Order: sequence, then structure tokens, then C-alpha cells
Amino acid sequence: MKTSMRRVALIYNPASGQRSARRKAAIEQALAVFRASGVVAEAIATARAGEATIHAQRAIGAGCDTVLACGGDGTVHEMVQGLVGTEATLGVIPLGTANALAASLGLVGRPAKTARRLLDAAPRRISVGRIHFRDLNGNPASRYFVVAAGIGADALVMARMDARLKRRLGYLLYIFECFRTWATFPFPLFEAALPANGHDSRVVDVSQLLAVRVRSFGGVLGALAPGAGLCNDRLNLLAFKTRKRLHYLTFMMSAVAGKHNFNGAVELMETPSIECRARNGARESFLVEADGELLGSLPVRLEIVPDALTLLVPPGAKP
Repeated sequence: MKTSMRRVALIYNPASGQRSARRKAAIEQALAVFRASGVVAEAIATARAGEATIHAQRAIGAGCDTVLACGGDGTVHEMVQGLVGTEATLGVIPLGTANALAASLGLVGRPAKTARRLLDAAPRRISVGRIHFRDLNGNPASRYFVVAAGIGADALVMARMDARLKRRLGYLLYIFECFRTWATFPFPLFEAALPANGHDSRVVDVSQLLAVRVRSFGGVLGALAPGAGLCNDRLNLLAFKTRKRLHYLTFMMSAVAGKHNFNGAVELMETPSIECRARNGARESFLVEADGELLGSLPVRLEIVPDALTLLVPPGAKP
């Protein structure tokens, strides 16, 4: 298949995932693949948080038709903020600690192999999620997301992640922090209100809400929310209507086994939007994350933005 790419920018985070020397070699391997196929390719390193957004916008302004997120889901998340609503195409080469979007697209293996698969990929318009929240300074803000957005325990896990340990331990640190949160977090309840114009208008008390966009997270989690997908124009939500650790453990074990246990304590919802707020008199602070990035706190509104982003989808992948 003839590639749709003509000029591409590979944007990477030197602090993401792999060690510096391996990361540099990975970028050079990918550049070599693209250049050998006649694609004009350049690599751009980020120096601080938020720069991937700026570099993506500048690359588009300079004539790049495709920008590649070379890192983890955090790098993807930053670049998406600058690409929604444009005609530029986003691709991903997984070099981070968490690579859920790449895993969902079947983009695994060495960077050169991934680059060759992207040469055969087709651009496809997808929907993205949008989350409105209060930032860490208490100001209203919003972000787009492509993997997942969560309120509750999963956001606390992200808040507890130490950047230096994350670079050293990688995915093992996620597992440790998930277990520590499960064992110590009291799972306080907040309110989730489904829209009044929907067929399922109601308010439910939940201790965790997770809006999932990808079909699979890869690894042990796999398909956490059946029915989720990047082309879905509705939110696929996991609502944990429980404070009991045993219910969390039971659900996660069933999900890992590929036999999801939706038994009332955990409900799978599908809706165009949802609003979340603290219950009257609540003193707890409820954290919010999107694509693994800690954002802020309640109140939150989650919604879908249809036909928002062009994504490179390799042959055989189901976004």
C-alpha cells in the first residue's frame, strides 16, 4: 500500500519510558524507515510538560501532514490537544510506560517494525472524549482524551506516581500503586447524573467512574469496557456503585480473565454525556485524570466530540 504520508514530524519525550540511549536509537530507526520510503521526516524532542502540544501545532504550520507521538499515552494526550479540529493526521510509536492507544491499535514491537506498519496505515476520522473539570488551582478547564478518563481511585493512583520511580520501574510501579490504593483508599461516594434528555435519566452514587475509549488496554487488562471504541459516538462508562474492596477485586479479576462480572456493584453504562459532582455535605476531595494525566477535581462533565481527529490506523486494527 502506498503511504499517505509526505512529511512527518516524530515528537518524543526524552523522559518517557525507555532509557535515553535506547530512546534515541529507537527514534533514529523509525526515521530511517520513513526516509527510505521517500517520506520527509524529522524528530523533535520536548523539554517540558505541555511542549508536545506546541510542537505538534508548529509542525502542522510548517507543512507536516502527519505527526507521530513517540512516547506513552501522556505524549499522545498532549499532542491531541493541538490536533483536534485540524486535518492533520496523528500516529503513534509506543515508547512510554503506558501505551494503551498503541496496544489497542496493535502497534507493538520494535520502533522500526511499528514505523513500517504506519507506512501501510490508513487515516481515519475518530471521535474523542472531552472532560470539563476544575484544575489544581480551582479554575474551570477542559481537555480532550483518547484512551480513558477517570474520577476516583484511578486518579489517585496517577497522583501517587513518582516520576523518577516511574522511569526506573515502569509498569511495575503502576501495579504497586494500584494495589496500595485498593488496600488503603476508603472509596468515598460521589454523584453521577445521566442526561435528562436520555432514555436512562437518573442519578447514581459511585466511588469510581471510568470513561473508556479504547477497545483494549493491552497487557493483563485487555478489553476493560466491552463495546468501547474510538469510533463510538457515545461514552462507555464503568460505574463502581460500591465502596467494598472485594467488589473491586472481583470485577478486576473477572475482567483480566475476559469474563466481565457486571453484577450490580459495577455497571456498564452507555450515554452521550454525564455530569459528576460531590454529594451534599461531602468533605472528600475527588481527583480527576485523563489518559493517565492528573488534571484536577470535581465537578466534572464528560462528553463525546464526534469526527474530531484523524488517526493512522494500521491494517487489521479495529479502532
